[in-house]
Amino acid sequence: MAGKLTFTLEQYQDAARKFKKELLMLPILGSKDTLQFMTGRPGIRYKETVGTADYSAQFGPYNPSRRSNENLKLDFRTLETFLGSVVSDFEPNSAISTLLGQGATKGDGQMQTPTAKLVLALMAKSLSYNLNNAIWGATRNPNGSTTMDLFDGFDTITSKEIVAETISASKGNYLKLTDQITKQNCCDVLKDILFHLDPHLRAQNLYAYCSQEIVDMYNESYQLSHGGLPYNTKYVQNAVEGSDGRLILVPLANKSNSKFIHITTKANMLYGYDNMGDETSINVKEFSPFMLSFIATMFFGVQFETIDKRRFKVIEFADETPAPQGGEGGDNQPENGGNGSGAGAGEGSGNGGNNNPENGGDNNPENAPE
Repeated sequence: MAGKLTFTLEQYQDAARKFKKELLMLPILGSKDTLQFMTGRPGIRYKETVGTADYSAQFGPYNPSRRSNENLKLDFRTLETFLGSVVSDFEPNSAISTLLGQGATKGDGQMQTPTAKLVLALMAKSLSYNLNNAIWGATRNPNGSTTMDLFDGFDTITSKEIVAETISASKGNYLKLTDQITKQNCCDVLKDILFHLDPHLRAQNLYAYCSQEIVDMYNESYQLSHGGLPYNTKYVQNAVEGSDGRLILVPLANKSNSKFIHITTKANMLYGYDNMGDETSINVKEFSPFMLSFIATMFFGVQFETIDKRRFKVIEFADETPAPQGGEGGDNQPENGGNGSGAGAGEGSGNGGNNNPENGGDNNPENAPE
């Protein structure tokens, strides 16, 4: 059936023109595992200023002669999106076969007959896998060729801010752990982090963006320390104990190699995109027999709205403890009276005696030191 169902190049191109907005939205929708916990800003091309205002003027007892000289303090940040492009070859019949196969798995066994639009939608959605993986760890490289080179991800932005000391312990928006997180201590570590959040931050509904490993260790730690309590009725704990359900653990697959836990609100985690401007496009070309090329351009980028301690805190993991190194091997040459044990040996290892009679070695056990 799939082999008989074909579309002309013109039909693909017509579908691309008609449904440009919807098709270019699919990479965003396909990244919902992460972006559902963030706030989208559509229509942003290149740069847009975001941030918060802090005005310190205040009411006081009535005094007609009193004036306030406080200034409006604006914390400006730049949400920058970058134009990305893709040219991906695909074989139309294989794409149609895939769509038909997906239809066979539907509960009612029915699916609308594949169209040129659906084939392009399959291609557009496939872009979401790499986009989702890049949201935290991407590093902008104009000369690169992958999504990881398109923009600076949240972890990359964080690292740069730490170097610039705009994220720091002195500003109250940064904490570096001194101990490794384990399944034995994870519950206590996360509660301690909670207790040391700025009171204004702690009062909000927060997400703790972290890896699945952290959540697994938290669940194990919770069971180890709370197993016998009557209110411990389930294994999976979605919120940090003591937060009144306000600090929600958000395990993300694309955080697996991250060295940070970010604690903030959904509104503070911004992603910008544009799928409608003149510079964005989607098209289909035929450059070789039996193959078509899916061509698309769109803008994407991420940024924190603010890194003020009242709305944001980042936790950096402790440095990995280096594996213990064995001491340098002792000199086992008897003529040198070598120490037969390595430098890492315990105190109970004595220095080997000089057993070479030519060097005056004393082999008499009666003369051995106690």
